[in-house]
Amino acid sequence: MSKEICMQRALELANKAKGRTSPNPMVGAVIVKGYRIISEGYHKKAGTPHAEIVALKKAGNKAKDATMFVTLEPCCHTDKRTPPCTKAIIASGIKKVIIATNDPNPKVSGKGIKELRKAGIETEVGILRSEAKHLNESYNKFIIKKKPFVVLKIAQSLDGKIATAKGESKWITGKTARKHVHQLRNDLDAVLVGIGTVMKDDPSLDCRLRGGRDPYRIIVDSGLRIPLKSKVLGYSDNKTIIATTNKASKRKISQINTLGAKVLVIKSKSGMVNLKALMKELGKLDITGVMIEGGSSIASSAISSEIVDRVMFFVAPKIIGGTDSISSIGGKSPSLLGNAIKLKNLRAITIGDDILIEGYL
Repeated sequence: MSKEICMQRALELANKAKGRTSPNPMVGAVIVKGYRIISEGYHKKAGTPHAEIVALKKAGNKAKDATMFVTLEPCCHTDKRTPPCTKAIIASGIKKVIIATNDPNPKVSGKGIKELRKAGIETEVGILRSEAKHLNESYNKFIIKKKPFVVLKIAQSLDGKIATAKGESKWITGKTARKHVHQLRNDLDAVLVGIGTVMKDDPSLDCRLRGGRDPYRIIVDSGLRIPLKSKVLGYSDNKTIIATTNKASKRKISQINTLGAKVLVIKSKSGMVNLKALMKELGKLDITGVMIEGGSSIASSAISSEIVDRVMFFVAPKIIGGTDSISSIGGKSPSLLGNAIKLKNLRAITIGDDILIEGYL
């Protein structure tokens, strides 16, 4: 059994908890002895045992002289709800630990590996490193910058339109693409839209997958125009956040708070919510990943504010046409083509009848 196969299994285990571990990373672990996996585990959610501990408990005394494969460097600090994994690994008699990637958390980074080596445990780092980093891209940004990883999602026609001139937009993409978006709502902590989307569509912003988890619902509303009967204000889970500015009515703020939603008064930029400042506030709430689903205005504001990390364009094989139809990205055009935003690590796949094009900024 190769190292890659064992680590791939650990990554599969970690992925089972997608959308459940925030603000912690997703981690999987397998313990191998005599060319076979004798136990495995993964971190299910914050506050529960880490992957290494789950695998060690299942292995029991068989862990002695075995090899552990783990997708992230084992923790070694006590500033959290669970005890350090390094001490449990050392006590178990594990002889070798193979790690996909270092933990970027300054409290751990390199220190967990150092502690294991000091105890005489052989370590190896780097097996399926890129896959492990991609799995926890939200955590990796959050733990260093204290701001969420931001995904801009757009559903558009082949000619870059998100609605007709009359505003009709349901549905440009097919059912399979829309189901994929609900999976993203399950996977990321929050979904963000502008007040224009709420006023026009009155969306629920929920996750409609069986066993799915509803995300935080963030509404960017500089003038606090949101109707009090909006669907997003009808939840009792305290996961609706309205981001506004100091021009908002204090009476309206009080009314929204009474409905169970949280109002964040964010400093303004040109009279609008400063999106960079908003990301800092969301980081303080331990929100590690945000998907922007709004219209062309919020999309252009997010890009110009430089808060977007990844874009996902769901492109339908349709042509809407018309200079009066609505383009996916609003705002002003660059004067030169050389100033256009270039994407990195581009990927394109088919999602049902549509095409998903994604890349990083």
